[in-house]
Amino acid sequence: QVHLVESGGGLVQAGGSLRLSCAASGRTFSSYAMGWCRQAPGKEREFVAAISWSGIITYYADSVKGRFTISRDNAKNTVYLQMNSLNPEDTAVYYCAADRIVVRHPGWDYWGQGTQVTVSS
Repeated sequence: QVHLVESGGGLVQAGGSLRLSCAASGRTFSSYAMGWCRQAPGKEREFVAAISWSGIITYYADSVKGRFTISRDNAKNTVYLQMNSLNPEDTAVYYCAADRIVVRHPGWDYWGQGTQVTVSS
């Protein structure tokens, strides 16, 4: 069982940056792949980024590639999403997720409660 709590969301102007954090409970955090998904109003939840348990392998949605960076600190049981060059289309609730394997779609086993990111034009 993994309990996830996101933080770091907020309001930012287009072109700005935010860093999301996700703190995980449990002593087996380092054995889980971690990821981020997002859901905009009226749209389905979509995959954003994922990272393997070791942190060596990362995956990104095409829409965020080159702008977002996922990373993790297993000593702190935390995963991060650095978001640069934000645009209004990035506005959504961002969810942290965990699974035993890397998942490149919104079908993860464990979810956080979400954090709102709003990008103004």
